[in-house]
Amino acid sequence: MTKSEIPGAGGSDRARHELLVAVATLYYEQKQNQQQIADRLEISRSSVSRLLSEALDRGVVEIRIHKQSQRAHHLEHELVIRFGLRDAYVLDNTEGRPEAELLPGLGRLAADYLGRIIGLLEPDDCIAIAWGRGVHAAVSALEADPSRHIDVVQMLGSIGAPDALLDGPDLARLLAAKLGGNHYYLHAPVLVEQVALRDLLLNEPSVRDGLTRARGAALAITGIGTTRDEDSSFLRAGHLTADELCDLRTAGVVGETCGIFFDAQGRYTDCAINARVVGLDLDSVHAIPRVIAVAHGQAKVDSILGALLGRHMTVLVTDDKTARAVLQRSAREQAVPQQGTDYIREERRAWQIS
Repeated sequence: MTKSEIPGAGGSDRARHELLVAVATLYYEQKQNQQQIADRLEISRSSVSRLLSEALDRGVVEIRIHKQSQRAHHLEHELVIRFGLRDAYVLDNTEGRPEAELLPGLGRLAADYLGRIIGLLEPDDCIAIAWGRGVHAAVSALEADPSRHIDVVQMLGSIGAPDALLDGPDLARLLAAKLGGNHYYLHAPVLVEQVALRDLLLNEPSVRDGLTRARGAALAITGIGTTRDEDSSFLRAGHLTADELCDLRTAGVVGETCGIFFDAQGRYTDCAINARVVGLDLDSVHAIPRVIAVAHGQAKVDSILGALLGRHMTVLVTDDKTARAVLQRSAREQAVPQQGTDYIREERRAWQIS
């Protein structure tokens, strides 16, 4: 049926408007499908489709999306496209929440993702878990469902965090209790002094069995750390000194995830410190189908970008300010890599001013 054959197509504007209202009412309010509307008005289904589009174009119908989750969907889309992520959850903080309120908000977003994915897991599937504030926020926000019977295992040794609730053993226990599963500890520190000691620990039956279980996980929950003094978990826990962090930065190391340190491109094989880490190597982490990382803040922009470039996660949870900074840094590095760190210092000053 051509346009002239659509009722009201050749009549007055009022008649046309009434037709658009009628079609929109049948479709959006009375929930009739396009074929039902076509049969009722004795027009083709394609004509109904064109009338619905026209109703939107002319403002007869307005569609509002109530973003109760307060997500910055446009930034999520940019992150997914730019870095090949499976998904991204970006907290919209245009209202300017104080820093203390950001982490709980990120935890709720991470819990939204975890709740959806956990619903897809089979009973007795396993989740591998790291440690840190972002992981703690996600686990704390997750609604309990003991009927799931999902086991949880540490994916790296304990950091000995000043707050025990941020460390791997307590997070594994808390998450397993919420999901009605068993929890499995790695009875070892995350970082030791000698490579030989690390190798000895990896051959301990309890550690070896735990890491084997972690390699078979259907989902991993981790954070992203930095080598900057002001926000380094390894420095706070006493595993590294400020001088050792400075040496890492001088060597080009920008961050860590799952306890494994990497450079600005996400490369980790040349970082000598990783030979002393007790936990899953990143090759094993990459083999886990879903890896969600929760991280935010200006101090972590370099490390988040490095982790993205290294594809050390499949899902990122962050806030809008951090997401913009990561995307801007990525674009600048691609456009003017020869400028070294000058533009990084400039961007950090801009962050502090904004």
